[in-house]
Amino acid sequence: MFGKIIYINDNLAHVEVKDGVPVNEDLMNMHVIFEDEKKKILGEVADITKELIKIRFLGEIVNGKFIGGVIRKPNLSSAIRVITKDEFKLITGENNESSMMLGMSPLYDDCPIYVNVNDLFSNHMAIFGNTGSGKSWGLARLLQNVFENKNIVPFRSNFLIFDAYGEYHTAFKEINKINPNFNFKYFTTNVNDKEGTLLKMPIFLFNVDDLALFLNATEHSQLPIIEKMLKLVKIFAEDTETSEDYKNHLIAKAMMNILYTNQTSTSKRNDIFAILNDCSTEKFNLEAPVQGLGYVRKFRDCFIIDKEGNFTESILVTDYISSFINPDLDQYESRTNNYYTLKDLEKALDFTLISEGMLKNEKTYSDAISLKVKLHSIIISEASRYFEYPNYIDLNNYIASLVTCKTGHKAQIINFNLEDIEDSMAKVITKVYTRMLFEFTKKLPDRASIPFHVFLEEAHRYVQNDNDKYLLGYNIFDRVAKEGRKYGLIFNLISQRPVEISETVISQCSSFLIFKMNHPRDLEYIKKMLPNINQEIIEKQKSLQPGTCVAFGKAFKIPIIIKMTPPDPAPYSSNCDVENRWKA
Repeated sequence: MFGKIIYINDNLAHVEVKDGVPVNEDLMNMHVIFEDEKKKILGEVADITKELIKIRFLGEIVNGKFIGGVIRKPNLSSAIRVITKDEFKLITGENNESSMMLGMSPLYDDCPIYVNVNDLFSNHMAIFGNTGSGKSWGLARLLQNVFENKNIVPFRSNFLIFDAYGEYHTAFKEINKINPNFNFKYFTTNVNDKEGTLLKMPIFLFNVDDLALFLNATEHSQLPIIEKMLKLVKIFAEDTETSEDYKNHLIAKAMMNILYTNQTSTSKRNDIFAILNDCSTEKFNLEAPVQGLGYVRKFRDCFIIDKEGNFTESILVTDYISSFINPDLDQYESRTNNYYTLKDLEKALDFTLISEGMLKNEKTYSDAISLKVKLHSIIISEASRYFEYPNYIDLNNYIASLVTCKTGHKAQIINFNLEDIEDSMAKVITKVYTRMLFEFTKKLPDRASIPFHVFLEEAHRYVQNDNDKYLLGYNIFDRVAKEGRKYGLIFNLISQRPVEISETVISQCSSFLIFKMNHPRDLEYIKKMLPNINQEIIEKQKSLQPGTCVAFGKAFKIPIIIKMTPPDPAPYSSNCDVENRWKA
């Protein structure tokens, strides 16, 4: 079949077809060996005509090991033959104590393809493909292979799947049938889903950046407002005499600022009443008794205006308000972390609005009001239920609770079904969880001792070039992509539109499983972003069958076509059966 090498051009050998020998129709994409007395060069058939076979060089076999890349080209007199099964194992991996089976080679009679577990899972990975190309099946089979693997028992693994469509519950809910020590935990955003645990995030573990995303902040001037709100809600949550005094102190200072303005008495009264309408305490409210000389009046009655336009009890009002001001409280900070709710946060924002002169600063007040409107809209929406955590818990114990089943056993796969919430809130949830995991893993005394693998289904919805860098100075997905690997926090992106994903995150991925993709913008983007992809890989994946992918990157010796075994059980990702649904 293979005749002489006619000439070598760049990374291609042009080989004549031997006279009288028919060309094997299945030769396309097969691997061949160029062999002479000194070296073995591995190549892949790239193009076939009746007279000529073009073979691309992939690497060299030296002392029984495959080395990617070719420095020394084969001699023109080299013998050419199809690769043997033993040689093929050098590039497809072998079944050993450090490996797992990934899939089969459709080119070599379903020969199993193994990958080194560390090479595949210690670095960020991306799975791309059109709708219907087999991405969900591929991910389900990938993780099922992890747990069916006899070489490594992944008891301490933590696979967190953020599931946009609720597809993976069926694929993993019976994972304990493989091994009774394996467990699946399922969080749901659907209150009617009785199989899952309703998603609950502790709002009191959110930091300033989390709250900025949560409240859809857009301006830097809103961050100090959020910082103040967070400071106040922690003080108020102490529920002590000091926290009550602090509230009264803030109310009194805001009122004194109003009293010393040039407004009319009517405007002053209206502003003071407005403050107490939103911010009042048991001791300081409109119905509170105010002691005069030989008489007592309600606070609201002290604001009667005389004929000259002045308060009849101006001295009494000033003295009463001043009695609540304590300058020492200006420096007070909460010394403990406390439990609080969304409504407590809203109350703290109300107090923030009356402090720091915000009432008189039109721009700052406008920024604060937009946060207040967003917070209130969340509180009265169904989304509020996801932030109604029942009791205080610290970050370490909260992360532990995520990976612990109700029975107290360790869960290895944790599925977050985000199907029932809008994309904007789902993005916030994935970002906050990523930030929490990053903070948790960074503080581990033994670095990377507890690896977490985060799978983001429909990653283009979340991992975007959005406003975070402008507002916060960073994007948590970009930061984890660049730094998370060394702490054991690993991203796995699943998407049909890689062009919409952050370039920084894609550039940090080391291994890729590319199912069939046709959109020219996505193909061009992948080619542009990934230095280890070439036009040949792009062309290969265009004609792939469902469930078959082109795999390349750190975990693979060469770009290779892999057929994934159908997952069992399969994810709930099938298309609508229109024919049967149409029938009467």
